Amino acid sequence: MANVEKISLSVTPRYADLLRDAVGSGAYASASEVIREAMRDWSAKWQQRGSDIEKLREMWAEGKASGAATPVDFDDTLAEARQELKTARGHCG
Repeated sequence: MANVEKISLSVTPRYADLLRDAVGSGAYASASEVIREAMRDWSAKWQQRGSDIEKLREMWAEGKASGAATPVDFDDTLAEARQELKTARGHCG
């Protein structure tokens, strides 16, 4: 494998057993293969988390830029939403 860097990894006995079981079952050729797959999964999750945080920042800024908060009557808002849903269902049927 070209351009790889060796590192040392410490895991709990439970994770070591799981790793050995994965290799022993034939599902993976080596412990390194297990770790590489785990890193790919983690990397995708890490990137998604970064995207989610950026989206939240954008939404926060949009909310702040929209002006001061105004009081909302929850019961009225819920009644309006139910009426819109009822109307929308009536048009679909």
